[in-house]
Amino acid sequence: MEAEGLDWLLVPLHQLVSWGAAGAMVFGGVVPYIPQYRDIRRTQNAEGFSTYVCLVLLVANILRILFWFGRHFESPLLWQSIVMILTMLLMLKLCTEVRVTNELNVKRRFFAAADTQDEAIKPPPRRSYLDFDPRHFWHWSSFGDYVQCVVAFTGVAGYITYLSIDSALFVETLGFLAVLTEAMLGVPQLYRNYRHQSTEGMRNASHNPQTSISSLPHDENYPEFVLRI
Repeated sequence: MEAEGLDWLLVPLHQLVSWGAAGAMVFGGVVPYIPQYRDIRRTQNAEGFSTYVCLVLLVANILRILFWFGRHFESPLLWQSIVMILTMLLMLKLCTEVRVTNELNVKRRFFAAADTQDEAIKPPPRRSYLDFDPRHFWHWSSFGDYVQCVVAFTGVAGYITYLSIDSALFVETLGFLAVLTEAMLGVPQLYRNYRHQSTEGMRNASHNPQTSISSLPHDENYPEFVLRI
């Protein structure tokens, strides 16, 4: 009788905890990038952050969303991927704007030091996604070029997935590639730090992986390849 009397409290409390856990799952992965975003915006310096981190997370989460069509998993994980993709696009937009502005400012300082103010200051050469120049891959001058690249990759990968969705081997391979790509998240930042021999401008929080689903109750419909290492 006493237990039944507490149901009015326990049921809403359980629901509230479930919502809180789902919210943490969806937004927990992007929280470490908030201070990084604020630092870049405040200092107007993106040298300490590798945009290839954005590339890795974009590819991994796009593949994970496509994997969902072949083998459904929990909705919070699907929303986590969508939120992470939007976050990485925002990071790319900020980094591109800051980098282009800084390149122009460097040219202005050079012209001022050389006392050639009578000459027009030419903006840095524009690097476009449509140039198909591998030397400038993922180092373009406009945020729109990154969006075009992401849309093109999503379209091609989505079409291949549509054609092969009935193949269990393809679906499992897609999930494996999603996890493998995300497992390489630290490689771009490590390479940048090694090349510059510095970790200046990098937030320690940015190394936190996305929220793991291993803490969720196991379900027989869970895709094994979506599990975090």
